[in-house]
Amino acid sequence: MKRSWPLALLLLPALVAAQSGPRLEYPKTRTVDQVDDYFGTKVKDPYRWLEDDNSPETKAWVEAQNAVTFAYLGAIPERKAIEARLTELWDYERFGLPSKEGPWYVYTRNSGLQNQSVLYRASRLDATPDVLLDPNTLSADGTVALGGASFSDDGSRLAWAAASGGSDWREWRVREVATGKDLADHVRWSKFSGAAWKKDGSGFYYSRYAAPKEGDALKGVNQNQKVYFHTIGTAQDDDRLVYERPDHPDWGFGADVTDDGRFLLLYQNQGTDPKNRVFLRDLQDPKGAIGPFLDAFDAQYQVVGNDGDLFYVRTDNAAPRYRLVAVDRRSPAPGSWKEILPEHPSRGVLSSVTMIGDRFVVVWETDAHDVLEIRGKDGALQREVKLPGLGSVSVSGKRRDREFFYQFTSFTWPTTSYRGDPLTGASTLFRQPKVAFDPTAYETVQVFYPSRDGTKIPMFVTAKKGIARDGQNPTLLTGYGGFNISNTPSFDPETIAWLEVGGVHALANLRGGGEYGKEWHDAGRLKNKQNVFDDFIAAAEYLVREKYTSPPRLAIEGASNGGLLVGTVLNQRPDLFGAALPAVGVMDMLRFHLFTIGWAWKSDYGSAETKDGFDVLYRYSPLHNIRPGTRYPAVLVTTADHDDRVVPAHSFKYAATLQPAQAGDAPILIRVETRAGHGAGKPTSKIIAEAADRYAFLVKVLRVGSP
Repeated sequence: MKRSWPLALLLLPALVAAQSGPRLEYPKTRTVDQVDDYFGTKVKDPYRWLEDDNSPETKAWVEAQNAVTFAYLGAIPERKAIEARLTELWDYERFGLPSKEGPWYVYTRNSGLQNQSVLYRASRLDATPDVLLDPNTLSADGTVALGGASFSDDGSRLAWAAASGGSDWREWRVREVATGKDLADHVRWSKFSGAAWKKDGSGFYYSRYAAPKEGDALKGVNQNQKVYFHTIGTAQDDDRLVYERPDHPDWGFGADVTDDGRFLLLYQNQGTDPKNRVFLRDLQDPKGAIGPFLDAFDAQYQVVGNDGDLFYVRTDNAAPRYRLVAVDRRSPAPGSWKEILPEHPSRGVLSSVTMIGDRFVVVWETDAHDVLEIRGKDGALQREVKLPGLGSVSVSGKRRDREFFYQFTSFTWPTTSYRGDPLTGASTLFRQPKVAFDPTAYETVQVFYPSRDGTKIPMFVTAKKGIARDGQNPTLLTGYGGFNISNTPSFDPETIAWLEVGGVHALANLRGGGEYGKEWHDAGRLKNKQNVFDDFIAAAEYLVREKYTSPPRLAIEGASNGGLLVGTVLNQRPDLFGAALPAVGVMDMLRFHLFTIGWAWKSDYGSAETKDGFDVLYRYSPLHNIRPGTRYPAVLVTTADHDDRVVPAHSFKYAATLQPAQAGDAPILIRVETRAGHGAGKPTSKIIAEAADRYAFLVKVLRVGSP
């Protein structure tokens, strides 16, 4: 492996300019006299005009802000070395999770610095693979990504989706796997959807929205999702409407077909609420109609497999940390269910179940890290698959398979692929990346610290072995805390670059996530959202108290809902941090529901459309709690022009408000990426460039390498 010390040596003697240098001159941002009345409370919105991403004035504002930001970042002496080291770290061969598709083994591979990973097929695991689809050929700048892939049951055809510029919109096409040639099929305006093939390969089910109005593709509200069936060889205009609910425009749908090909499953959600309904249709019945199966909308339901009319379902119904039950569709009431795998609070959350042959491959999430087991059809434990350490696992396999694949990853363990035997539990290594760093030089410890109300919160802390606890270590604290999403250990070359310069990396598992099931999620949403912020602040206080760092050397980072987290705690405790990196954040909590899919987040946030919702949101909304005359730490806001998940207007308005409010000398900058979106599908070149900017910013404002 390459030695990992050159960047650290370069930084150690650096005398980086302190934050007390000359104040930056920011572009002047025009204000408007916009005032909204929320239940008698008058709320100013002087930068409302920045919500129009198509206006020349907004584009000029972005250009002017970027000019200031890139001039500042480009003048940091260490930036070139940081980018060079990041490029070395990213330049490693890596693989996606393999799967068996008909006669083919299929997986993605990136040779190192390719902007997009390439999809390969092979007739045997030990055979030299052939390129099936190379997204790098779809655009000159690498900004068109593979946004979805689904194979027909016999593996002869691939439905694949192109995602352009980071947008959530998908365009589906069909490729012959043997020849690599695309058919004429072309499906547009699909979003938040896969492709579910019929068993006979005649076509696939997918979800879509109506085509947006001119200029609204990246900001218009997405509602009234419908399910269609596309027959291979026909035009999209001829696709058959399978299901719609115009009486419920906020219902979203996802289609699936059972492994035996008999049933069409329709999952119905309302926004991002984990609760869902399941409808089904017997595809063997020519007169069969879509009807209710699990439709109480009282819990989360996921069909794992079936034997005829008997369905195996993972659910949190009467089990906040999930259980596995058998449900007969002819008698689907809970009183008739047979419990196969009960809830095991001591084991943690039943994170995933995959049916392979007559066994269940089970992943438990225990204190935010994973355990992998093989269990019989009766739920009895047959064996645990030993993992390399504290980390995360993902599994692939089908009911008919006699093998499964899984990947393991952790903070200093690059994502590694294994082939598993469900009969014996034996694992064989498939692909293990070789990254240019020494993993034995670092260690991860898990700690538990008290939040404001005494709740114990887990946190992973990764650093060089034997690091001095003198309060001087530059530390990057990250978190998320929302939407029932668990933040478990994973490998990121950027983290390694941070560790190499003596940095500490901390990941706090905040309430609002899914680390401990439904109760943990509920404790951090709606009126309980302040718990998430308290948990994050307590994490920072723990790192200071335990002398990992001190406020001038402590940075916080988060993306999307994590950007909201960073923006909020920055307002609530500006004294606690030396820097903040809010990325693609939800910053305007009074208007988030008015753009694209934002309305779907009401299940976690509530809405300013009600008095109670407004009262909760107005108390912590990052945009509305900026206090003029406050000495804020250094802030680098990042967003992208094609983000149609959290539209960039959130970050635009936030930065425009924070800049004139700053009473101190620390910079308040915004970096707006072009031809990029919320994060998925971002080219490797853009990932490296943005990371170099973020870390150069931290090196400067945290005075990394200075006494």
